[in-house]
Amino acid sequence: MTTSRLTLSQQLNKYWRILATGFCFSLFGIGALTLTFIIFPLMTRTAKNTQQREFKIQKIIQQSFDFFCRTMRFWGTIDYRFENTVLLESDRNCLIVANHPSLIDYVLIASRLPQCDCLVKAAIWRNPFMKGIVKAAGYIPNRDPESLLDGCSERLGSGNVLLVFPEGTRTTPGKKSKLQRGAAQIAVRTASDLRVIHITVEPSFLTKEKKWYQVPDSKPFFLIEVKDKIEVGSFIESSDSATTAARKLNRYLDDALFPAQHTVQHHDNNHK
Repeated sequence: MTTSRLTLSQQLNKYWRILATGFCFSLFGIGALTLTFIIFPLMTRTAKNTQQREFKIQKIIQQSFDFFCRTMRFWGTIDYRFENTVLLESDRNCLIVANHPSLIDYVLIASRLPQCDCLVKAAIWRNPFMKGIVKAAGYIPNRDPESLLDGCSERLGSGNVLLVFPEGTRTTPGKKSKLQRGAAQIAVRTASDLRVIHITVEPSFLTKEKKWYQVPDSKPFFLIEVKDKIEVGSFIESSDSATTAARKLNRYLDDALFPAQHTVQHHDNNHK
């Protein structure tokens, strides 16, 4: 559906969503700076140690992201629905792994997690609006593999949950997704289970290839589904090395995160 074929009402709605998206992202930037320089220092001045301070900050982030998501929905920029979030309440010492179709996937997921460590790519640490938040929250930079594993092991060993996007970047619509092996290696080497979250967006929005103002003709709808937990112990026990276990786990995780992709592939193979 091209813009020229839209009704007047649909065209006006699309222009409104462009303006509303710009407003919401401006609000996000201002909010991020306010959190970094005013809210975080005030709310954590009584924290007894670094861990308590980071927990307080992550709770504030969860509440702020929930407000931001509700604001986007209120102004008609997006709509969304969460399913089975009750499963997250008992998760401890656990990786949360999700596919990554949109820029705001992290915001949506973190809005439901009072405690959430996050593996963050280096570019975020250079973002003027985000670097203060990720540093204050104690998020783990995805840089040196050895220090990365030590940091993840320390957090998971404390009973924390750690959010990871195994693709490493946003999904390109229409292109086969490929997982990096980092999440599987962390899970195997720390003996931590994985909670799967699957996100679908229809129509696609805030992808890597498009700017924020390139909104689709109709309002995007996000479905965030909390899936079953993958127990890492069986992969470790059935493998002769950590490398083999991570490879097996990564293949299993690929099926869990992209079920539709593998259904189509299986269907095509049957008709060759």
